[in-house]
Amino acid sequence: MSVLEVDGLTKSYGPLQALRGLTFTVSAGEIFGFVGSNGAGKTTAMRIALGVLAPDSGEVRWNGRPLDLQLRRRVGYMPEERGLYPKMKVGEQLVYLAQLHGLGAAEAHEAMEQWTERLGVAARRGDDVEKLSLGNQQRVQLAAALIHSPDILVLDEPFSGLDPVAVDVMSSVLRERADAGVPVIFSSHQLDLVERLCDRVGIVRAGEMVALGTIDELRTTDTTRWRVAVADARPGWAHAVPGVRVVAEGADHVDVELLAGTDEDGLVQAALAAGRLRELQRVRPSLADLFRGVVSVDDATEPQPTPQPAGRGRRLGRRGKDAA
Repeated sequence: MSVLEVDGLTKSYGPLQALRGLTFTVSAGEIFGFVGSNGAGKTTAMRIALGVLAPDSGEVRWNGRPLDLQLRRRVGYMPEERGLYPKMKVGEQLVYLAQLHGLGAAEAHEAMEQWTERLGVAARRGDDVEKLSLGNQQRVQLAAALIHSPDILVLDEPFSGLDPVAVDVMSSVLRERADAGVPVIFSSHQLDLVERLCDRVGIVRAGEMVALGTIDELRTTDTTRWRVAVADARPGWAHAVPGVRVVAEGADHVDVELLAGTDEDGLVQAALAAGRLRELQRVRPSLADLFRGVVSVDDATEPQPTPQPAGRGRRLGRRGKDAA
C-alpha cells in the first residue's frame, strides 16, 4: 500500500528548534489532520516535504523512496499564504500552472474547466485573482493544487476564510480525492472539521508529535467522564463525592471524571441523594478537549513567513499565523 512517511525530521533556526524528531505516516486514501498551536512546527514540516526547506536530519519518503524533485511534481500543495499571481486571470493562471506540471494545452484547459466548475468559481475564470474575495481566492488556490491530478495532497489551512457552503465543497473534494486513493494531509485550527473529516489525527507540540491516532483512539482515555444533571441539588454537591473530580459545571449539569478504582454506582447514589436525577450519560472528550489537554498556547515559537507585497508578477502573500 502506498505510504507517505515523515521520518525523524529535525529543524533548527539558530537556537530555536522548530522540529524535534517529527515522525508520522499517511496511507493512500487516508485524510490526516495535522493540528497544533501557532508555531508548533506544522508548516515547517510541510515545507520540508515540498523541498522548500531542508531538514537538519530526517527524511520524507513516498513508497519507501525519498521524496525528491521528480516525486514532488506529483504533489498538490496549498500554502497557507496565497500562492497566486494577483494580476493574472483565474482561468489563464490555472492553465499555466497545469502546463508547468506537464499537461498539454488542451488537457490543461480541460482540467481548469473541471476544477473551476467543481469548486464554484467557473463564473470568475476571466477575473483577475486580486479582484476575488478571500474565500474565492482560497477556492482557486485549491484548484491550483488539484489541477494536475496529484498523487499526494498537502494543504496548509485550506479552510481558512471559507463560508459554510465553501467548507462543505472543500470537504467533499478532499473526501473524493481520498476515496480515489490519494493520501491527504491538511493542517487546521478548526478542530470540529478535523474531527468530522479526518481518518487519523496528529497533534504537534513544540515540534514533537504528542498524540497520534484515529479520533476514536484519541478519545479513549484512562479516565471515565460523566455528565450529571440533578434538579434541586445544592451547589457544589459533586465536589464532595469520593473518587470524583469535577471538570466542568454548567447552569443545569456538572461534568465529572471518575478516578481510578471508582465506578459509577457511587456517583449515582450521591446524585440521587442530592436531588432529582434528570440526566446521567457518559461523555467522551472532543478533539478540542484533547487538544487543550496536550497543547499549550505558549508554543508559538516557529519563525513566521515574511509577507511579500502584491504586485504585477508577484504572487499574493498574506501574513499567516503559521498554523504551524
